[in-house]
Amino acid sequence: MAERQVAELGPGAACCGWNHCGRRLAAGAVDGSVSVYDSHPSPSSKWQAHEQAIVNVVWLPPEYGDAIACVCADGTLSLWEEVAEDDQLPTWRKRKVFEGGNCRILNVHFGLHLGSLKMVTTYSDGQVKIFELLDSLELDKWQLQAEFQNVMDPVSRFGKPACTSASIAWNPRRGVSQQASFAIGFNSDSPHFNSCKIWEFEEAHQRWLPLVELGLPEDKGDRVCAVAWAPNIGRPYEIIAVATSKGIAIWHIGSNTDSDGRPSTENVALLSGHDGEVWQLEWDMGGMTLASTGGDGMVKLWQANLDGVWHEQAVLDCSGSRV
Repeated sequence: MAERQVAELGPGAACCGWNHCGRRLAAGAVDGSVSVYDSHPSPSSKWQAHEQAIVNVVWLPPEYGDAIACVCADGTLSLWEEVAEDDQLPTWRKRKVFEGGNCRILNVHFGLHLGSLKMVTTYSDGQVKIFELLDSLELDKWQLQAEFQNVMDPVSRFGKPACTSASIAWNPRRGVSQQASFAIGFNSDSPHFNSCKIWEFEEAHQRWLPLVELGLPEDKGDRVCAVAWAPNIGRPYEIIAVATSKGIAIWHIGSNTDSDGRPSTENVALLSGHDGEVWQLEWDMGGMTLASTGGDGMVKLWQANLDGVWHEQAVLDCSGSRV
């Protein structure tokens, strides 16, 4: 999609998200409407999804057709699927609505494991819930698989924090022997919940366990603004970017483990290029270039050179021109 088309989403756009191949863009607006853009500046579809602002839109994996999840400012989550009948134009239909009850749903992310679709949701009370799709053809049939707090010690009880946002990044690797895992961090008033943690599914006991915490001793508990897990094409380690008020930390997670079975971690860079809070992090499909957006209205691209030193490669303003 051309940069001009992104710019023409209009002042009412609150969030947007690309589909897996990067050819379709879904944009949520402050009035609760959702628009889907294909190859033209004008939306191919637009509908009223919620009564309040859409704060996040996420595409489901392409194996499940054209479907998106919308997180609303009122704390509800809705799933929409594009359907076409006979010779009629495709329309978007609501398949499922999730409500947070006494708390708000903050974010959602999807991941595949052994042919099963998992949905990770975060809540304003610090809870994390994992849902599993029961029927690949029925997006309204989900089952709660697990529920836990984003803390390393499952025995301790830290109460219920007040969380304003949460960031989730599913491990993009899909190998048969690869364990299902994701990284998650909160922006809350409780440091125990904030720091980014990697959760992994333990097949033997069918449960999710905290694998490792990404944070230096002096940084643990920092409020997390964004998390992004890089695609891995042949690297012997994983790369995860975590944004806090101190900047964007680049972490290497190795395959070697300690006596407790936890993987090795190394903070290889701290990128401090935005004036204000980082809003979003996105990796390219090769996991080589990291894009960041922030409250300063800038888009920045980051890469590591041949020596592994990270640097700012380019800066883009909101209209897409190079600085």
